[in-house]
Amino acid sequence: MGKRELEFTDYTNFEVEHFPVKGLSQRVIAQIPGSPVATRILQFEPGTDTSPNGVQLHDFWEELYIIEGSIIDLELDEEFKAGAVACRPPGMKHGPWISPNGCKIFEVRYYAKGQ
Repeated sequence: MGKRELEFTDYTNFEVEHFPVKGLSQRVIAQIPGSPVATRILQFEPGTDTSPNGVQLHDFWEELYIIEGSIIDLELDEEFKAGAVACRPPGMKHGPWISPNGCKIFEVRYYAKGQ
């Protein structure tokens, strides 16, 4: 079964799910059950630090758009601000991050043939 059909609605209608890292949460808009394939809003509260999670690496594609705020990639020592986009293929290392002032990101995760 794929993602469910959904017409326009306010993203705040979706439940906030908190991660073990303090200040990091998500609102899943759509997800293939039992899979990391998902569309979500990722929220970093001011002061969030994902260092405990270390560098991230996964087997799916990830496309992101920073809606507001910014994050600092600690490995790259670079800040990414609202309006920035990313396309991460499977196996691409990224993070960890800190967000001194908070950040909201729109993210789509998927698998593709011939990745």
